[in-house]
Amino acid sequence: MSDGAPEPLTPEGFQRLSRVDDAAMARLRTYAQTLTDWNGRMNLVSPGSLADLWRRHMLDSAQLAPLVPAAAKRLIDIGSGAGFPGLVLAALLGPRVGLETILVESIEKKCAFLRAAAEAMGIAAHVRVLRGRAEDGGVSRADVVTARAVAPLETLLGYAVRLLRPGGICLFPKGRTAADELTAARRSWTIDATAIPSQSDPAGSIVVVRSLAPKGRRP
Repeated sequence: MSDGAPEPLTPEGFQRLSRVDDAAMARLRTYAQTLTDWNGRMNLVSPGSLADLWRRHMLDSAQLAPLVPAAAKRLIDIGSGAGFPGLVLAALLGPRVGLETILVESIEKKCAFLRAAAEAMGIAAHVRVLRGRAEDGGVSRADVVTARAVAPLETLLGYAVRLLRPGGICLFPKGRTAADELTAARRSWTIDATAIPSQSDPAGSIVVVRSLAPKGRRP
């Protein structure tokens, strides 16, 4: 491509990189088609990122799946939007390990899309869509908390501390600001966190948080 960006990733290329099985791949293809159809009526993702859907959104989300603990039973995705990463993880892990995924989204139109996509993929039994905001509370605690392109890390930790079970982990894909966000978060939070290089974005990282507490309190 003329701007130096990589060529868009094909579904076949995605499957080779992510190593998802054929059944999961069929669900994700259905998701991609549903997203494309709905995106013509409402702004779920930008047209530019839709052109490289399988790298920018699918791979960016699917790379979290190996980091989800095998014993995890519930995952909460904050500010799900178009369903990344929560709905991708539900498609990969729900039918295989019975993971319940709770998608928290404040906009009703997006909630409607999330429900429709889960139904089309045949994973509605593993997905619960909740209209609201993470800070509103009222959500059962989870083993895993995820969020993508929602807020700075310091803010996400404030949401996650109320949603995470003891011993749970947070998985937050971040761009080139990951190191700066970790530095800023550590000013007010005591956290055990590491940054893992992103498979989808050479400048990005996945911030994995294994324990957290406001400064002055033990994790």
